[in-house]
Amino acid sequence: MEQKNSSLVVRVFSFSYKRGIPDDCSGNGGGFVFDCRAIENPGRYEAYKQITGLDQPVIDFLEENGEIVQFMEQVIALINPSVERYMERGFTDLMVSFGCTGGQHRSVYAAQHLAEYLHTRFGIEVVLRHREQDITQLFNSREG
Repeated sequence: MEQKNSSLVVRVFSFSYKRGIPDDCSGNGGGFVFDCRAIENPGRYEAYKQITGLDQPVIDFLEENGEIVQFMEQVIALINPSVERYMERGFTDLMVSFGCTGGQHRSVYAAQHLAEYLHTRFGIEVVLRHREQDITQLFNSREG
């Protein structure tokens, strides 16, 4: 489905609940917050303690039983209609945050995958921030 030009910027965060939900810098308040803590935690296993949800061994661990895949399908089913309506209505900001215990494995995986998906699907600008990992990534809009 081709979308018309949009100035929508989606900000996607991973975070640790220990440090609280990220602030919305747009001033519009809120967005979506998803809790990843129900998903099995790779951080409980020594082999994964020093790596993150960006690393292939953690990705494989999370995807192996399909739990995170099903979680992400549900997230995308909620987010897609909002992004479409935000674009149609000319909104400029949407925030989506994923939290887990340490902000290292599950939330990082989820935020990374959603950011990549949204950029590919809609061609919009996505700002990805893995807060606890101090990593920021910009996916520029395909418009120009």
